[in-house]
Amino acid sequence: MLSVQEARQLISANTALRPAVNTPLEHTLGRVLATTLYAPMSIPAFVQSAMDGYAINYAGWQHYGALSIDGEMAAGATDALRILPHQAARIFTGAPLPEGADAVVMQEKVQVTNDQLVIDDKELLVGANVRAIGSEITRGALALPQGALLTPAAIGYLAGMGIRELPVYPAPRITVIVTGNELQAPGQPLQFGQVYESNSYTLRTALQQMHIPGVQFLAVEDDFDMLVEVIAKALGDADMILLTGGVSVGNYDYVKEAAETCGVYPVFHKLKQKPGKPLFFGTREQQQVFGLPGNPSSVLTCFYEYVYPCIREQMGYGQTSLTSVKLPLLGDYSKKAGLTHYLKGYVQEGTVKVLQAQESYRMHSFAVCNALIMVPDEVENLHKGDVVTVHLLPQ
Repeated sequence: MLSVQEARQLISANTALRPAVNTPLEHTLGRVLATTLYAPMSIPAFVQSAMDGYAINYAGWQHYGALSIDGEMAAGATDALRILPHQAARIFTGAPLPEGADAVVMQEKVQVTNDQLVIDDKELLVGANVRAIGSEITRGALALPQGALLTPAAIGYLAGMGIRELPVYPAPRITVIVTGNELQAPGQPLQFGQVYESNSYTLRTALQQMHIPGVQFLAVEDDFDMLVEVIAKALGDADMILLTGGVSVGNYDYVKEAAETCGVYPVFHKLKQKPGKPLFFGTREQQQVFGLPGNPSSVLTCFYEYVYPCIREQMGYGQTSLTSVKLPLLGDYSKKAGLTHYLKGYVQEGTVKVLQAQESYRMHSFAVCNALIMVPDEVENLHKGDVVTVHLLPQ
């Protein structure tokens, strides 16, 4: 069996960055920019007022004191306006500054009587409350570097430059195949020996959280020929296949053999870890196939520790794995040497505690945890205060 470190290295060695795709700006949330972007224009493109008030010529105000109000400039005005040194113009936030004006006084600092403006602002200076051309960014300047994460703010920033689409690293096309004779859909009555199928719900929402669109879901019984047919179909459509169940050593565990029958090369099968020991990983050309265990807690643990970084590496993220921190343990923990343990934990106030219900079939602890505690294979005993490696789960 491989160590968890060896498994990660093998997955990464069989994972490549996906070719960039030009994508409409509104569909790039959570994606990684595949090129360096330079500003196609200066922002602002014209001198703007930074607030509601009055545009003035500072030297004219110093000379004349009271100014006559002549004209108005609103945001979106299409006709230019010119003021003389003894004049002021009503102006609103975002509006073009009139020709001849070099400052804006906020409306709270003035008195208006019979169209005469008297300013009471001892701190007013040339350029006050004015947005200069290119004060956000000048044409040709670096807007965002390659590898930048496209957040709502970044998308709005680019839209403000008139950018309509841009190249990003796309998500892989993923098919999830759920195997098992015992599975019943939630909402339907259970027959003897059946359990409600939950792994597809877990994986569907975990992938949604990663901004992975269009995931396909298939279900198949524990039948070798049927499984071969379903895997072959999925390989014709998907870049990545996630199977749940059927990867252990039971009489009805056909995933590894069925995948190989479909031309999948087995990179590894079984790891020195708990939960998730039977994990299978294989490839066919540029496609990845993960055979996840069937127990719900094992599925999600393997997803976060192996599938999650594989997807993020394909999508160009700088950090692919879960965020890792070192924290003191709140309590004791013991295990046998030989397997790396991933424990559901809860991080709070600079410490992490091991939750109850750690068995691989139980999801209660996963439902309330916010981290996985990694206990290396050689470690047998941990004591309160020992510093441990903690992988923070996406929230």
